[in-house]
Amino acid sequence: MTSPAKHILVPSHVKLSDKEKETFLQSQNLTIKELPKILVNDPALIGSGAKEGDIIRIERASATAGKTFYYRVVING
Repeated sequence: MTSPAKHILVPSHVKLSDKEKETFLQSQNLTIKELPKILVNDPALIGSGAKEGDIIRIERASATAGKTFYYRVVING
């Protein structure tokens, strides 16, 4: 059985590096607590190596806007 994260309808989930995480939070003037959450055991994160406190960039295709990016912080739940 293949990973649910590889399904054609599941958008790309990418873990940000520590440097990318810091840059993103500073550029958006946010704290990590202000980001929407995603559970560490979310099927889309299987195989990503994500752990609590990581930031995930979700890349979705949009017919009108091209690529759109959404960010979530990983929690244990």
